[in-house]
Amino acid sequence: MDQERSWGKTEVKTFIIAITQESKFFVARCLELGVTSQGETLDEAKSNIKEAIELYIESFGIEDLPKESSRPF
Repeated sequence: MDQERSWGKTEVKTFIIAITQESKFFVARCLELGVTSQGETLDEAKSNIKEAIELYIESFGIEDLPKESSRPF
């Protein structure tokens, strides 16, 4: 008996993040999604924005986003 296997296609999307230091915190923003997070260290801000983006995608998906985002010069 032959079985067909359906392999899910994983889409990889890259988002541009801007991180600035404001007072004693690092503030991380993903303008494409409108997501913002912060951390007391740069590494904490990076980790927090990654989690915020993952939660955004879980909640809203990425189907309605443009296929390609703007690229820095």
